[in-house]
Amino acid sequence: MNLVSTNRMNYWEKYVKPGRVEEALAALEAADGRGRIIAGGTDLLLDLQQGRLAPVEVLVDVADIAELKEIRIDGATATVGAAATHAAIMQHPVLNAQATALVEACALIGGTQVRMVATLGGNVAHALPAADGTIALLALDAEAQVASVAGRRWQPLADLFAGPGETTFDRAREVLVAFRFPLCASGESTAFARVMRPQGVAIAILNMAVWIRVAADGRIEDIRIACGPAGPKPFRAMAAERALVGNPWPIENWGAVEAALLEEVRFRTSAHRATQGYRRHLVGVVLRRVVKKAHRDAVSPVAEMNR
Repeated sequence: MNLVSTNRMNYWEKYVKPGRVEEALAALEAADGRGRIIAGGTDLLLDLQQGRLAPVEVLVDVADIAELKEIRIDGATATVGAAATHAAIMQHPVLNAQATALVEACALIGGTQVRMVATLGGNVAHALPAADGTIALLALDAEAQVASVAGRRWQPLADLFAGPGETTFDRAREVLVAFRFPLCASGESTAFARVMRPQGVAIAILNMAVWIRVAADGRIEDIRIACGPAGPKPFRAMAAERALVGNPWPIENWGAVEAALLEEVRFRTSAHRATQGYRRHLVGVVLRRVVKKAHRDAVSPVAEMNR
């Protein structure tokens, strides 16, 4: 474990670079609640510099822990390490073919330089209700592995979030290790879309991810829809899902589906992004776009060849 003991800017006192998850946990335990995990640092450093997070005693850099960087395919399941960068996810051939929504989401995060260092685990751990990687993982029905000194546990991704910027796991004492989710099989596909301001504000006005399973006759057999920021936590649109399941294609009752979605979302007005009314006006358009793209890819011969 490498250690640099001082920091001139006083945002942290010590910097530790462990080689294993267990060493990272030991460093957090020794800090007794005054340590934080850092990987790409594209969110955490800004929070420290801008005063949204109080100075910490120890930064524990997990960016070079091999286990956390690994992207592993085990049959029909993908496991993506929490320190895998957005660029690495974008370049993975299996994820491109069978977890398209995640790749599309990662491609929209920051610019090229940011995507080279920013990590999927950092996107999730920041707990923003419109985090692109989080919304994609939610539609993929992902689970997260969290490690503490007491051991490791897998839990549904949605259970990680307590509110805007707040997690149910202790970021000062626990480590996000990995995410796992089923890959798309024949007749299944995923898609992602985002609407954002062209300049200045990187967080989405609205984003949405969809996973779909389509029958041979085009009927929607099953669907998952994640949308943000549609409430205080990353959000599954389960009423809209129920309204779509069983429908033949093309959908004739989009009005009823959109009404179900508008009934369950909880948009708010943001001074820097969009009004509640604009988001409500926009969400039906985005829903149709994403579902149509996912449905098209699920039945296309090209998608079948990739699987």
